[in-house]
This record gives sequence, structure tokens and C-alpha cells, in this order.
Amino acid sequence: MVRKSVEWPTVALALGLYGAFGALTWNYAALPWWFVLPVGAYLVCMHGSLQHEVTHGHPTRWRWVNSAVVFPSLWLWLPYSLYRETHLAHHRDEVLTDPLQDPESPYVTPAQWQAMGSFHRLVRKAMMTLAGRLLIGPAYFIVLEMRRLVRALASWDRKYLAHWPLHAVSVALVLYWVVAVCRIPIGEYLLFFVYPGVSLTLLRSYAEHRAAELPGHRTAIVESGPFFGLLFLYNNLHTVHHERPGLPWYTLPAVYRAERDRFLATNGEYLFRGYREIARRFLLSPRGSPVHPLAG
Repeated sequence: MVRKSVEWPTVALALGLYGAFGALTWNYAALPWWFVLPVGAYLVCMHGSLQHEVTHGHPTRWRWVNSAVVFPSLWLWLPYSLYRETHLAHHRDEVLTDPLQDPESPYVTPAQWQAMGSFHRLVRKAMMTLAGRLLIGPAYFIVLEMRRLVRALASWDRKYLAHWPLHAVSVALVLYWVVAVCRIPIGEYLLFFVYPGVSLTLLRSYAEHRAAELPGHRTAIVESGPFFGLLFLYNNLHTVHHERPGLPWYTLPAVYRAERDRFLATNGEYLFRGYREIARRFLLSPRGSPVHPLAG
């Protein structure tokens, strides 16, 4: 497939996303919380999905333009450049889920598990259930990154700290609009936009990888309708994305439909027929152990 200079569906999506976010925040005072929360969460999560798309070189051939598309940090907590660095490292399929080599692994090594305190272990066990992942996960990962930032400041880790100055500007831009212009209390923005938006993102990533001997069997397919498909920019078809990370989001469903049997053979039938199935199976039941079953 020949890459286009500009992928206009993604540009249109970005414009629509920022337009909807602007309208929602501008009219925040006139809207009920039960409307703001799901819409705000959806938009913040979709922005995270757009960041993922940009990480893989979309929607243009020019990296600086792509980075500008996702410059405002709607979820505030994670620098885009840091996410890009760790996510591209995650795309080494031969080390997928390895706690020492995959930055996005949901697992820890036996040694890491032994070094944890009892409360930390309890939290990690809880996050192996879907309910724990959605309710506790956002706080856990945000606190983890803030602790990493504090340690980097203490040790003056220039490589890590280099990600933060531009991010601080992007956060300031969003907070100026949200707090100074739209008069939304920052606590309410965190409660109605950021926290549930990160939670929805963690729903997508909850079951997308598993520990398995064969690298191809480590990545899931979640067959979902347009609501979650658009929210996640079809990254729920995760096996397709890992095999062909250069494909734009809007082409993934057709590619999957055309080669469904082959993709499922490739990933060892690691398939969920929607997020309802994931919730039914794992809402309160853990999806395995936090300790990687194949780690030494």
C-alpha cells in the first residue's frame, strides 16, 4: 500500500475531535455532569488513540506535523515523546510481554514481585481484573510516572527529563483553555475528563497481550462495533496492527475482514467477540497472575 502525503480521514478526525472538545468545555457550565463525563472520557481516550496513530507515522510524511496534530495534552499526565519512545520499543514482537524488555508489559518478574510490598502486590493483583484495571489503573500509572519524574529530577536524568519541557507547554495550553477560559475547576476536569479517559484507554489495553511461547500468539483480536472501533481507532484489531503497523486506522477493518482466518491462525485464536465478553469473563476475575508465567 502506497503511503499518501496526507491521510485526510485522520486530519478530519483530529479536527472533529478538537472541535468537539472545545464545544464540550466551552459549554461545560450549562451541561449536566452525566453528559459531560461519558463524552469527556470518550474524547480524551480518542485523543490517546490519535497519539498512538501519530506514533506510527500518521497522518502525514512529516514527523513534526504529525507531532503538532497531537500537541495539546488532553490527558495531561504523559509526554507524547516519551509515549512514542516506549511504544515503539513495545513493537518488538519477539520480546512482547517480557517484563524486562517490553515497556508496556502487564507482567512483572518473580524477583520484582518479591521486592514489592504487600500493598503494592494487592494493587497489582486487583489490576488483573477488569474492574481493578478501570478503577485503580489510572491512579496507579499516573502515580508511577510522577514517581519516575521525581526520581529523574533527583538524579538529574537528562534523557528522561528532556521529554518534559515541551509537555509542560502542552499541559499549560490545555489548562489555560479549560481553567482560565472555560472556568472549569481543575479537580472537575480531572474527574470528568482525565481519569475516565485514561480508564477507557486501559480497557483497550487490558487483554490485548498475553504471555505465550510463540510471539504470534501474544496479541489479541477484539471484534467490536463502531462505538469502540472508532474510540480505539480500530487498534482493538491488535494482531492486524502489530503485523502491519504502518496501515492507517481506517483501513484495518477491511484488511481484517479480508484475511480474518489467517490472522486468527497467526495469533492462536486469541479472540474476543467484543468488550462485553471481556467484561463477562474478567470483570471480577483475574486474567492470570501479575507474575509472567514464562519469566525465569
